[in-house]
Amino acid sequence: MHFFTDFAVSFLLAYLAFTTNLAMEISSWLFTEKSTPTQVEEKPGSGDSGLSSLPSLISKAIPDILLRSSEYQQASLSGATDISGATTKDPLEALVNIFCTFTTKEYVRTTTGTGFFVDPDGVIITNAHVAQFLLMEETDDLGETECVVRSGNPAVSHYLAELLYLPPAWVQQNAHVMKDSVPMGTGERDYALMYVSKSIDKTPLPAVFPALSFDTSLLPVSTKNNVVVAAGYPATNLLENGPSADLIPRRATTTVSELYTFGSNYADVFSIRGSDVGAEGASGGPVINENGDVIGIIVTRGNDAIDGNGSLRAITLSHIDRTITEETGFSLEQNLGGNLPYRAKIFSETLTPFLIRILQLAG
Repeated sequence: MHFFTDFAVSFLLAYLAFTTNLAMEISSWLFTEKSTPTQVEEKPGSGDSGLSSLPSLISKAIPDILLRSSEYQQASLSGATDISGATTKDPLEALVNIFCTFTTKEYVRTTTGTGFFVDPDGVIITNAHVAQFLLMEETDDLGETECVVRSGNPAVSHYLAELLYLPPAWVQQNAHVMKDSVPMGTGERDYALMYVSKSIDKTPLPAVFPALSFDTSLLPVSTKNNVVVAAGYPATNLLENGPSADLIPRRATTTVSELYTFGSNYADVFSIRGSDVGAEGASGGPVINENGDVIGIIVTRGNDAIDGNGSLRAITLSHIDRTITEETGFSLEQNLGGNLPYRAKIFSETLTPFLIRILQLAG
């Protein structure tokens, strides 16, 4: 018995040493090659692609911890339910507000962002810069964090959620700015998956959540000027009147103005013209095509001088699908299935210590 205990402890220590050393190497890279995300240079597309260029800031050395974790791989394949596909066409039904309070010795910061149900089992997709606070909940070293999932008109607290997936490559690149009050960036790999774990009032969870359908196929250049619908919880009222102010969901019809690539030669980002949705807090909201499918997730403000007040940019679902497959070995659709509580547990045990270490070294 002692032999197995000693072996387990030795193995754990060796693993922790490995992840710590790897994180320290990443930290060294972070502090010697910091980006300046507020100064992103856009360049006209080359060749016949018809895409404008955005610089890729993600290191080529993508962490492969989840690819090497047999437990994570098995958890992603087992326990899937028979429920799948969209259960609503109305983006306001699927929309959620993610409201977090981050408390340190120096300040108390509240943040608000948007997400939406992308699977009837309660999986929510949002931005990494929104879901990062669920990661921070795992440690008190950075401050105390509390997040709730709200929905409705106005937004009301309903659920607690756990982190299913946060791209380690995004954390690796953005660790030094994650605690900024208004994080900036290009939107590259700025997405995350979370799932509803329990209701706040301890009532049973819905058997089926109102989920939207999505399309991960490549966007052609002809998408420019197409009509789309954007939705979110813009936080203008909250920012002007304080945390107790009502947060109202919005949807607006607009058009695609430009497509961008991070060097993949595919449309990774697209901009949409100004609308009532375009305000802080709408990040994580869906952009929906004329077929009713989500084709993008709002990530940053756009260029109002070109596209009008309230312009936005969104990362494409094809960008998410390609990059999540690269980091996990599974497509976006496959990452929505399986035994969700067990998958969240394995993610927390396997990858969360690694990501938190990066944050600690960057802080």
